[in-house]
Order: sequence, then C-alpha cells, then structure tokens
Amino acid sequence: MPKSANMWMPKLKKGGGPAYLAIANAIAEDVATGQLQAEQRLPPQRRLAEALGLDFTTVARAYAEAHRRGLVDSVVGRGTFVCGKRRPRIPRVTEGRPNVDMSMNMPPEPESPELLALMQDGWAHVNGRLRDLMRYQDFGGSVEDREAGALWLRRRGMAVEPERVLVVPGAQCALLAILTMMVGPGGVLCCEDITYPGLRALAGQLGIKLVGLPMDNEGIDAVAFAGACAQYAPKALYCNPTLLNPTTLTTSLSRRQALVDIARHYEVALIEDDAYGFLPRAAPPAIASIGPDVTFYVTGLAKSVGAGLRIAYMVAPDDQYAARLAASLRATTVMASPITSALATRWIRDGVADLALANIRKESMARQKMAARILPEHSYDSVPEAFHLWIKLQGAWQAKAFAAQMRASGIGVVDSSAFAVSNQPPEAVRVCIGGVANREDIQHALELIRDTLRQPPPVMPAVV
Repeated sequence: MPKSANMWMPKLKKGGGPAYLAIANAIAEDVATGQLQAEQRLPPQRRLAEALGLDFTTVARAYAEAHRRGLVDSVVGRGTFVCGKRRPRIPRVTEGRPNVDMSMNMPPEPESPELLALMQDGWAHVNGRLRDLMRYQDFGGSVEDREAGALWLRRRGMAVEPERVLVVPGAQCALLAILTMMVGPGGVLCCEDITYPGLRALAGQLGIKLVGLPMDNEGIDAVAFAGACAQYAPKALYCNPTLLNPTTLTTSLSRRQALVDIARHYEVALIEDDAYGFLPRAAPPAIASIGPDVTFYVTGLAKSVGAGLRIAYMVAPDDQYAARLAASLRATTVMASPITSALATRWIRDGVADLALANIRKESMARQKMAARILPEHSYDSVPEAFHLWIKLQGAWQAKAFAAQMRASGIGVVDSSAFAVSNQPPEAVRVCIGGVANREDIQHALELIRDTLRQPPPVMPAVV
C-alpha cells in the first residue's frame, strides 16, 4: 500500500532486533530529534502494518511498547498520538514477559492518599506492639483476632461465635487442611467443571480424583450433583459460588439451597470458597448460612482488602471438626503470622478494611465500564464489582493460540485449559483488570485485546 505524503514511516535499522522493538526505537529516536512532534498522530496500526509489509500484531506490539515507554498515548476513536510530555509508567519488565500482566487475579491496588495514610497508621499501631507479636501465639488466632474475624464475617451476613472462627495463613492452606481431612488420597471430590486452578493443584498434590459438574446460569447443576453422589460416592463438593473464578458466575439462592439439600441427603460435605463473596454490593447469602451443619467455609482478605494480606478465616460445621482442623493446621503451618493477623484485626476494627473493600469495588466498577466501552458487546462475562473478565472467543480463535498471541504482544492472560476439570475446555480466556496496572495500562491492554479479537489468527507455516 503506498504511503501518503504526510504519513510518518519508521526508519528500521537492519539487525535492530525484533521488528516491534525496531519500530518502538524509531518512534523514540524521531521524538528525540523532533521529527515527531508533540500531539502528532501516528499512522493507524493496520495502515502502518500494510505499508511495512508486517502483520498487524507486530505493529500493535510496537505501539504498546512505545506506550509503555511513555512516548505515545491512545485515545479511543481518535488514534495514537505523540505525548506532549513523558508520563509516569509502571516499570518495564524483561524481554519475553508481559508488559501488562493480566494473568494474576488480584484486586486493584489502593491509590487514594487518604486510604494509604490510614493503612500506614494501622501498621504504625502494630509496629508499636512488635515485641509481643514476635512470639509464638495460640493456634487459630488470639481472642482478639478471632473476634475480628467474626466481625468481618458479619459483613457477609454470617452470625458466627468467635470461638468457631479459625485464623489461618491464607485460604489455600485452609483448603489443603480440609481436603486432607475430609477427602484424602484416592478420595473423590466434586467441583465445578470450570474451577479455580488452585483446587486442581491441591487435588493433584493429594491424589484426589476430581469429578467436574456441569453448570447453567444458576450454578452447579443440582441433578448432576445428585447423580454424581449416587455414582461416585464423593466425600465432598468444593464450590466457589460467588463470582466464580474464572467465569464470574454467581450461584442463585435457590440453587444454593438445592445443593445443601442434596449434600445432607447423601451425607456429603460442602466446601465453600468465598474468596470473592464480599465484593458484590448484593449477593446471595453464603452457603454456610443456609447449611451450616454440612459446610466448611473459607474466606480470605486477599481479594477484598489486599493480595499481600495472607490472612483467612475458616468456620467448620461443629466444634469436633474445628478441633480436628486445628490439629491438622498446627502440624503444617504452626500458626498464622501474629504480625499480619494483628494488622488485619486493626484494619477490621478501625474500618480501614471496609474502606479498602469500597475502594476495590469503586475501582473495579470504573474498569468494568471501560471494558464495556472497548470490548465487543457480548464478547465476555463479568459483573460490575468483579476485577476479572471471562472472554469467550469467536470464529477461528482457540484459547491457547489467543493467549500466546497476547503474550507476544506484551499482555498476559490465562487460557481456559487452566480451569477445566474433565470436559473439553471452552475457547475462552480469563483477563484480570486489577493488579498493579493503572487505568491507562488497562485501557491500552483492552484495546489491544479488542483489536486482536477482530483479526483472524495468524497462519502458521506448514512443517516440511
């Protein structure tokens, strides 16, 4: 395609490395020499790709790299422009790794100076008690920590006595203890057919057989659960019923009740992973509130306050199970960090945890609106308070190929095979819009995802 007289063209040097880096370097050089002026519009990506004889994704990756360096900005509907001044950007990562890693499912990080100051005040309070907190503490948390845990669970509508709450170092170790005690090597565990990858990892480590259950728009198919109970005699059902990771599906109240009824009938335990249960402004009650006699409940603060706060709260069906779990956890983890537990307790009691949760909701909703503007309609599943998307691929795109293409463009996403238990995984990817990236980075990444969705997969050369 012939270029127009005023169309900027990069001068690509031979031996300059990958084409996308050569283009980004040319942009930097021409900005430095004044050949590209502030606010000057760069050629549309498709047009430049045709002019250079390159594929679209190479040019898209080049513009992403230039954006990463603070050289250009993109405006939806207008194009890509040279920046008038350099913008602060997130640190650049090593070659071959994502520039915007949307593969880790983390909440948006706090940026409010007021919230950060309150968090710092909480840390200063805990630091003042450091000598006492450096000692071994009672397993399951101090009385104060258990009371804070019970107070936090009341935000979820659960009325639990502090004595029934165990404070543990993260939800994953709580799940490990429950699975070890209730299922064990060679045992059968039912779960969603598309489920949390951490469960798959634990099951593999423990030698547990997973039976994936189909889902509809209300959650796990109750008839399928009953059939699996009759056929496989599972020890338990694991579920992530609120904002399921990865599909963001929330199980309806009637389906939660049906699962409890079936579990009681077949004497099967329910393991409720309520990692995201605090995020929705309105969510069905926890399964543990409906069937407390059959449910092991686990929720952590990683998704609702901050990913680095490795504190979780666990509630067992009765005191006997709680004592057995406490013994198991004591053998493997000794105790949750008293320092981290004290910080969590402080933030819960002084309202900082509530402010952090509100901040995560607000920022997630803003980013969800951005996704709704940028991505094609009906191309993904999510809800306003969630910080991840389940993008359903159309046409010839396959999940693994799409994830690989995005990684080559500097964007990390997770393909559906990471979540599938038994059946052929759907052609879909999970995309996190939280994490350390700011709104500008998320917008640019979503635009690149949108443009890639609109393009056919690259044709791979035949092997001869």
